[in-house]
Amino acid sequence: MPKWFRPAAVVCFLMLVVSPVLIANAPFESTMGLVQKIFYYHMPSAAVFLFSALLCGYASVRFLVSRDSRHDRLAWAAAEVLVLFGAITLVTGPLWARKAWGVWWQWDVRLTSSLMGWMIGVAYLLVRKYGGPGADKLAAGLALFGMANVPFIYISVNYWRTIHPTTNVVPSLPLSMGVPFLFCFAAFLLLFVLLLKLRLRLEEHRARVDELYLALEDR
Repeated sequence: MPKWFRPAAVVCFLMLVVSPVLIANAPFESTMGLVQKIFYYHMPSAAVFLFSALLCGYASVRFLVSRDSRHDRLAWAAAEVLVLFGAITLVTGPLWARKAWGVWWQWDVRLTSSLMGWMIGVAYLLVRKYGGPGADKLAAGLALFGMANVPFIYISVNYWRTIHPTTNVVPSLPLSMGVPFLFCFAAFLLLFVLLLKLRLRLEEHRARVDELYLALEDR
């Protein structure tokens, strides 16, 4: 692993430990009260979820154009991180919604498109595991759909009636809420980088083992 990995892992751990303290000290939202504090984990996980989908799609495009296995490994790693943070988003969202809006789930545009994006990530992983020959290219095609879905998820609240607030909420946060949010966002972003690096490292070792097996068979 690179020299920066362990110090970054320590920093990430400390940030995740400190984040609940900052969240507890943040003021209560006037209408939702205590349950609104789920926002400080829900929103960063959603942002990383969407970024993972973009990265998976971008790496898949590069793979389809160049046939370079390094891009394929990056797409695969990003898809696994996508599924993880997408699951966090889809769990924390209903927990917040049940207390704030009285429903666990509503089939509005953002919720439905987010669920679809997560399911595309799951489908990507299933294709890679069980798709057989050509699964890498088929999965890359799925990743393109997932990437195209990201802008739709983001802007949907601005154009369709939804229980979600519009995209101008985060920029308008007061400093007392904005600082904890940015801290949590930085922690989740660092966690994303670390997990992606670990997953890439695993794929690189797996590719190396495959090369050694092929070399032995050639002998």
